[in-house]
Amino acid sequence: MAASINSPIQLFSSDLDGTLLGNPESTQRFIAAWETLTDAERPCLVFNSGRLVADMQSLVAAELLPSPDFYIGGVGTEIFDVKGDARLDAWSDELNRNWDRTKVHAILQDLEDTSPQPDHFQNDHKTSWYLHDATAQRIAEIEQLVQATGLDVTVVYSSARDLDILPQAATKGGALRWLCKHLGMPLSSVIVAGDTGNDSSMFLVPGVKGIVVQNAQPELLEATVGHPHLHHARQIMADGVVEGLCHFGVACAPPTANETAIPRAKMTTDFKMLFTGTKLGGLNDEEKAFVHTAYERAIDALKRNITPIGFSACSLHDNTVTGTDANYRSVWGRDGAITVINSLDVDDPEILDCSRRTLETLLGAISPTGQIPANVRIDDGVPDYSGVGNICAIDSGLWLIIAVYNFVDRTGDTAFLDRHAAALQRAMDWLAAHDSNNDGLLEIPEAGDWTDLFGRSYNVLYDEVLWYRANVCYGHLLEFRGDHDRAADYLRWSQHIRGKILSMFWPTTNPDTTGHDTRSFANRQFSMGDTHYLLAEITPFAFNWRCDVFGNVLAFLTNLLDIDRAREAFRFMWGVGVNEPHPVSNLYPVVQAGDPDWRAYYTVNLLNLPHHYHNGGIWPFVGGMWVRFIHRLGLHEVACRELYRLAEVNRLGRDREWEFNEWVHGQTGRPMGKAYQAWSAACFIRACQEVEADPDHGGD
Repeated sequence: MAASINSPIQLFSSDLDGTLLGNPESTQRFIAAWETLTDAERPCLVFNSGRLVADMQSLVAAELLPSPDFYIGGVGTEIFDVKGDARLDAWSDELNRNWDRTKVHAILQDLEDTSPQPDHFQNDHKTSWYLHDATAQRIAEIEQLVQATGLDVTVVYSSARDLDILPQAATKGGALRWLCKHLGMPLSSVIVAGDTGNDSSMFLVPGVKGIVVQNAQPELLEATVGHPHLHHARQIMADGVVEGLCHFGVACAPPTANETAIPRAKMTTDFKMLFTGTKLGGLNDEEKAFVHTAYERAIDALKRNITPIGFSACSLHDNTVTGTDANYRSVWGRDGAITVINSLDVDDPEILDCSRRTLETLLGAISPTGQIPANVRIDDGVPDYSGVGNICAIDSGLWLIIAVYNFVDRTGDTAFLDRHAAALQRAMDWLAAHDSNNDGLLEIPEAGDWTDLFGRSYNVLYDEVLWYRANVCYGHLLEFRGDHDRAADYLRWSQHIRGKILSMFWPTTNPDTTGHDTRSFANRQFSMGDTHYLLAEITPFAFNWRCDVFGNVLAFLTNLLDIDRAREAFRFMWGVGVNEPHPVSNLYPVVQAGDPDWRAYYTVNLLNLPHHYHNGGIWPFVGGMWVRFIHRLGLHEVACRELYRLAEVNRLGRDREWEFNEWVHGQTGRPMGKAYQAWSAACFIRACQEVEADPDHGGD
């Protein structure tokens, strides 16, 4: 129902898929927060979606969403008044001006790279097509073809797949603007929320306030660069919407994650069967107390790594290092950056100050060409650019860019950003130089990232995911500095990178719903078969079918993977037991001697034997991200159980309890690495905070 005309916010218009829908538990939190508002407080609610009105009505009838006041459906081609129980015909009349759907359809069906979407996506004012991984130039060409007929149209392209041709006025934003005029509501009293490119027209309506959820695709980020009234949510989907509504003073009373957890009995059938035999349900008081103890121990472990120049990789006072182990007495690029990212929400000035020093140390040691060092020795401040085997650490720079963005975003310290702007640009230029063929993906030297002494090379999933995220983060950093044009360039390029990764690393031999097999990698490697996760590695000469667990988890946490593919990857990883005996091994299956992927140097220091170290070892820092991955899928009870199991492995030690060890053996489950590892502690802390199981949330 419409709010009082005196309300500062009179209308809230939100996209559905990927915004209010996607994580069913967070959707319930939105519904609960919305329903706490009184009639006088509650703005007019508008669902503004690519779905048709009838489809949205079925979601409301199933009680998956609250009842809105208006539906804007079909990407702005239809408006339905719920109270009046009728379409607004005046809007349809507006759309009929200089529009001929038959003529548009005839043009599109003659193109070789487009195919029509199913009938339930079509209506009289919308013709929708599949067009995979199209460039901006290709979209412009199609727009020119249609406009050459004299029709006034709008072309909307989103999700690197969906092409909609509409009457010129018919966009989500155009329909919203017309509706506000129809209702007599000023645009300055409107909030919009979305996640993809077809939502951008809502944000571009003059005067509106916007909520960009954390899982938004770069196409929306690019379109909203420089928006004067924008909230970039730190949470995904409906949780991000609630965060934004609170930011704008509308609704600030969401229930806890524990209160909205979906029990196994109410899960969809496929997930209900997946968790057969798994202990679920909320944590009891004893289990909560154990997790709280683990959290406090993690804070202690993290503080053991505070040094004058930043976070050490592991506690200098609790580990004996000899030979090549001496490099543990360093501030590491990747370890330090991951620790910074995952500890920024800890309310402790000492930890925050160490985060700043970590970034200062790494940026201060950048090479003239822009390489971030693998590590900087704490004892003498000497940087090491080569690491193990004299191979560069590509991911040091990738993680550093991501960490700086997170640090500046959390602290608002733009002075820090200004001081290091030139160094950050050099770092991005150095990284971009590793895309030697300008296809959008980096070419990685063998063992050139965190899996040093492990033979992956060329297009490596883990590094490509980080490269995608680094471009998004750097675009945001440029936006912070007011350099909007260059920010848009990086965000546009990140969308290209995302499309390349999805088409190459998730191959299929099956035609998609368009009837075409448009994925070039599958065309080249048709005999490969199909996958249910992102492949670990691709080269011009071969591919690696293994599942890089860490890479797939990162792909969802960095918003590269959509929710549907993330669920599919999770089903595979859970099914094969990557979290046994503890969460979670970094690779499945392990590389065995005699395997084509085996390297003789895997026996060096006996590190990469099967189920050791990077060859299927269990890494608690990855386990923390695994917990967050599950929680973001809308599986809170499962995430809490995995968090409890992660606390158990962090309690294990070689010499004493609560060592937060570096890694444990993939079969025996016994600690094998250094004690009091900074990133193990930091990632556990972040996981507790995200599932609301830290002491500040009372264990809920």
